[in-house]
Amino acid sequence: MSPATAPAWSFRHHWMAQAATHAMMRPDKPALRYAGATTTWAQLSERSLRLAAALADRGVRAGDRVVMLTLNHPWFVESVFAANSLGAVAVPLSFRLAPPELGYVLNDCAPTAAVVDARLLPLFRATPAAASVTTVIVIGEPDAPGGEEAKEAGCETSYEAGYEDLLAAYEPMELPDVGEESTALIMYTSGTTGRPKGVMLSHRNMQVQAITCIRAMDMSDDSDVSFLTAPFFHIAGLGSIVAAFLLGGTVVIHPLGAFDPEAVLDAYEREGATIVFNVPQQWDLICAQPDIHKRDLRLRVISWGAAPAADTTLRAMERSFPAALNVAVFGQTETSPITCVLRGEDSLRKLGSVGRPIPNVQYRIVDDSMNDVPNGEVGEIVYRGPTVTQGYWNKPEETEDAFRGGWFHSGDLVRRDEEGFIWVVDRKKDMIISGGENIYCAELENLIAEHPSVREVAVVGRSDRRWGQVPVAFVALAPGTDLSLPALLGFLDGRLASFKRPKDLVTLAQLPRNAGGKVTKGALRALAEAPRPAEAP
Repeated sequence: MSPATAPAWSFRHHWMAQAATHAMMRPDKPALRYAGATTTWAQLSERSLRLAAALADRGVRAGDRVVMLTLNHPWFVESVFAANSLGAVAVPLSFRLAPPELGYVLNDCAPTAAVVDARLLPLFRATPAAASVTTVIVIGEPDAPGGEEAKEAGCETSYEAGYEDLLAAYEPMELPDVGEESTALIMYTSGTTGRPKGVMLSHRNMQVQAITCIRAMDMSDDSDVSFLTAPFFHIAGLGSIVAAFLLGGTVVIHPLGAFDPEAVLDAYEREGATIVFNVPQQWDLICAQPDIHKRDLRLRVISWGAAPAADTTLRAMERSFPAALNVAVFGQTETSPITCVLRGEDSLRKLGSVGRPIPNVQYRIVDDSMNDVPNGEVGEIVYRGPTVTQGYWNKPEETEDAFRGGWFHSGDLVRRDEEGFIWVVDRKKDMIISGGENIYCAELENLIAEHPSVREVAVVGRSDRRWGQVPVAFVALAPGTDLSLPALLGFLDGRLASFKRPKDLVTLAQLPRNAGGKVTKGALRALAEAPRPAEAP
C-alpha cells in the first residue's frame, strides 16, 4: 500500500488513530474494564465510530463543542473519541457544579451536542443554558433511569431514546483525517479566584503527555493495567491514562464515590492493577489497611500528586509496597498536566521537592521583569513546549497575559537547587507581603501539615494596620485531636522565621472546596477578615 492509497488517519498520532491501530493489531485485547465488564480495543474503536456517525448525522462538525456530563465509565471515553473523530472538541463537565456554575460553562463553550448520564439529567435540566443544546444523548446505566425518563424531560431539547439504541442504529464511519494540532479538549479550571477558564488542549499536547507518562512510569509495552480513580472532568483523569491509549494497554475505570480503601485494594487485587495514582490522603488510608501485606497485589508503579506528601506517608508507601516504583507528578491543566517528576529514589532525599522538569518542556525561573534568577532564589517558573495549552477558550486577553514574553506563566513561585530539583514555595497570587517581607503560604502550609493533629491546612493573608498583611492558618484536625495557636507556634519554633509564623489559627470541620476539589482561598480570606467572636462589639 502506498501513501497515496493508505487511509489518512494511519499517518496521524492521536488517540482515535491509536484506537483504530489497536483494533487492527490487538482486537481482542481489553482496552477498558468497568464493573467487571470488558471493552476490547476492537469494540472501543467501533463503538466510538458508530457514535461519531450519529453525531455527524445530527450536525456536529469540526470545531464544534460536545460536552460530557457523566460519571466515570467507558461511555465517557467512547464519547470523547467520537467527538474528536469528527474534529469536534470534547468538553468534560463537572457533575459537582451547581446549576448556575454549570450554566456559565455551557454559555461559555456553546456546545452543539451533549452526552449526559441519565442520573445527571436533573442537574442538566436545572440549568437554563442546557435548553440551547440541540442534541442530548442519554446514557442509561444498569442501575440508573434510562431513556424513557429523558423523553419525559419536558424540555425543547431533543433527547435521544438511549445511548445503546443510537449506536445500534448506525454503522461505524470511516475515521477522517484529524490533525494533531486541532483542539481535542477544553478542560475548565476550578476557578478558585474567579470564573472558570476553558483550557484548550490539542491532540499533540495529549500525545506528549503520554510520552511523559511512559518515561516516568518505565512503561515499555501493552502489559500494564492502569487503574483510574480520578474523575474524568479533571485533567488527572484522562492525563493519567493516555499512555495506555498509546501503548494499547488496559485501563480499569473505578466507579466514583466516597473513597473506600478496602474496596480499592479489592479492585487492585481482582483486576491485577500495575500502575495506580492517588492523592497522598488516599495513600494514607490505603497503607493503614491492616491486611495490606497479605494482599496478592501486582503494583509496579505507585504514583501520587495534587498535594504535598508528608514523610510519614512516603515511608508508609515504602513499607507497604517495597518493590514498587514511587513516582510523584506535578503540573497543571494548562500543561497537559505534568511538568515535573520526582521518582522514588529521590522522594525522601528531596522531600518537599516536586522533582525535576520533564525533558519535553523548556522552562525558566524568572522575576517580574522576566530576568532569570539564580539557583536558590525564588521566581516564577514559566514554560513553553509541546505540552503547553493553546490558550483559554473565548478569553484572548487572559491568553495574551498568560503568554507574555513568549512563555506560559504558571503562577507558581519556585526555587531550584544545585541538582536541578524544583521546590514550590507558593502560588504567586497567594503570596503574603508582611512588613515588606514575602511570606509563601505553601511553605507555611507544608510545615503545619507535618503536625500530627492536622488533617488539612490552608494559609491566607489578613489585612493588618501595622504590617500590611499577616498570615492566618485554617486547619481541619484529625479525629479526637486538638490544637491551639500557642501549641502550633511551639511546633514551628526554630523551623520558621518569626515574621512568617501565623498570627491566628482557625479550626474548621473541613476546608471549603470548589467543585474541582481545590480549597477556595477566597472564602478563607473572607473568613480571615471577618471579626472573630472575641473581637465582635
